[in-house]
Amino acid sequence: MTSPGHPLSYNDYPLPQIKLSHHPASAPVPTPVILVILSRPEANNAFTDTMVTSLVTAFDLLSTDPRVKAIVFTGNTATTATTDARPGLEELAKQREAHRDGGAQVSLAIHRCQKPVIAALNGHAVGVGITMTLACAARITHADAKIGFVFARRGINMEGCSSFFLPRILGPARALSLVTTGATYPASDPSTVRDLFLEVLDEPAAVLPRALELAGEIAGKTSAVATKAMRDMLYHGPATPAEAERLESRVFFDLFRGADAREGIRSFLEKREPRFEGRWETDKPAVWPWWAGKDTMAKEGGGSDGVLGWLKSKL
Repeated sequence: MTSPGHPLSYNDYPLPQIKLSHHPASAPVPTPVILVILSRPEANNAFTDTMVTSLVTAFDLLSTDPRVKAIVFTGNTATTATTDARPGLEELAKQREAHRDGGAQVSLAIHRCQKPVIAALNGHAVGVGITMTLACAARITHADAKIGFVFARRGINMEGCSSFFLPRILGPARALSLVTTGATYPASDPSTVRDLFLEVLDEPAAVLPRALELAGEIAGKTSAVATKAMRDMLYHGPATPAEAERLESRVFFDLFRGADAREGIRSFLEKREPRFEGRWETDKPAVWPWWAGKDTMAKEGGGSDGVLGWLKSKL
C-alpha cells in the first residue's frame, strides 16, 4: 500500500551523491529497513553541500513514511569540504550570519528523524565522517577503523553538533581529550573512542550485515513511538529527579493508553512477535515537546516554554 507523499520505491529515488535502497534490494516496494548510502566513490565520499541537501531530504522523507521502521546509514569515509573564496569584510559578515554547518544539518535531520538510525562505519571516519553519526541511535564499525576529531590540527572547531552529542556519549573529560589532541585512534581503543560504538567487529565486511541485522531486529520488535519518546527524554531531560518523575509519569500516561502499548501487552500474552503500527504524528505523548526554546523539533510542532513551565502549569 502506497503512503501518500512518499515514493512507490526508494531504490530509484533520485537524490544526487547518495543512494537509497530497500533491504533486500530486490524488494519492489519499501521495506521496514531502508539503507541511506553515501555514493560519491570517485571522491572517496568527500562531503559536499549537495550531499548535505540529499541526506537531509532523505532522512526527513523516511521519517514520516509509515512503511519504514529503521534506517541504516553507511558509506566509506567523509571529509570536511573547504573553499578558497575570500570575501570582503561586509560580505563576510553577511555570510557569517547566514552560514549553517552542513554536517550539523545532517545531524539535526537524524536527530529529528522519527525512526532509529544505525550508522554502519565500514571505513575510517574522521572529522565530519564521525561527527554526523553521533546523532544516530547506534554506531557499528570494525577494529581497524581510524576515528578522529582532528579539528585542532586543522585550525578549526568541532562541528556536526558534536559539541552537544560527543560529551553526552563519552563524558566531558574524554570528549575534551579527543578534541584537544586532535589525534586519530583505532575504533577498538578502550581508553579513547571505543565507547562511541555499540559493536566493534573484527572485519570491515561484517559491519553492514550486522547493522542491517540490528536494524531488522529494531524494526520488527520495537515501537518507533516509544523509542523516539525515550530518545527525546534522554536528550531533553529535566534537571532533577523530581522533575524527571513528573515528566516520565506524563509520557507514560499517554503511551500506556496508546495502540502500541496495547499491542505490546497483547503480543506478550499471546507469545508472539509484536506488530507495532503507531505513528509519531498521531500517537506522540500530549506533553511533547516539553523542553525550553526552539531547536530542530520546529519542523515537527514547535517548541514550548520548557519542562519547568509545563510542570508549574500542572501543579
